[in-house]
This record gives sequence, C-alpha cells and structure tokens, in this order.
Amino acid sequence: MERTLVLLKPDALQRGLIGRILARFEEKGLKLVGLKLRQFPRATFEAHYAVHKERPFYPKLVQYMTSGPVVALVLEGKDAIEVVRKLVGKTNSRQAEPGTIRGDFGMSFSNNLVHASDGADSAKLELSLFFPNADEIAPWTPATLGWLYNVEEELR
Repeated sequence: MERTLVLLKPDALQRGLIGRILARFEEKGLKLVGLKLRQFPRATFEAHYAVHKERPFYPKLVQYMTSGPVVALVLEGKDAIEVVRKLVGKTNSRQAEPGTIRGDFGMSFSNNLVHASDGADSAKLELSLFFPNADEIAPWTPATLGWLYNVEEELR
C-alpha cells in the first residue's frame, strides 16, 4: 500500500468544502490514516515549497498557504499517489475535467483547493513535514478491504 499527502488549502476550508472533498477520497476507497486541521507555521510551507523558491510566485504561495488553517491528510491505498492526482485534476481549476475535485469545485489557478503529492519521493518528504511523528498515523484495516480490492490478486 502506498501513502500520500493531501492538503486541503485555506480556500477549501473557507468555502465549506472539506467534507465534500474528503468524501471523494473515501468514496473512491482510499483509506484515511492521518488527519489534522491546523494553522501550520510559515517555515513548514517554506520547506514544503522549497523547490519553487526561485520562482516569482513563491512568496505569494507561502502567504496564501499561511493565510488560514489547512487540513492535512494521509491517504493510503494501492497506487494512492496516482489515484489521488487523478481525483484532484489539473492545477488550473478552469482546465480541470468535470468529475475531478478542481473541475467540480474550482475556478482558479492559484486558489485550487487541494495539494497532492506528485510522486513517491515528494510524498515521503511531504509526509515527514506535516506528520513528523509516527504516532500521528493510525494504521487500520477497513472491514470493506475485500470488497475494495481483489485481495488475492492485488494485495500480494
């Protein structure tokens, strides 16, 4: 099973979309193993977006992400990173396909509701930033596991 980080950004919280967005991930069959609502320190987002530090949008991005609380999620599932990225949709919400989170709820390139890790390496780094302690993750087995996956074929 793969784990990935998802951040529900300040605009998702302000617009009252947290439950609807979280439901999309749960309905797909991704397992929630970590969740926190928090106003994260500026340093966390500076580290999180360090790859963009030299880009002109970096200061406004950090300012936006620290403008209010964020909901951080750890989601787990087979190919979770790829599955989450497809559910989220294109970065520019106006170009995101209907049926995706950004395509259904967004109109902005910048205020695009959700951050999702883009690969295994970034997921590992991002998870360590937002969930640094192992006890913040709650591993569990859903009673529906056998109905979500063909356990014999897919979870070997």
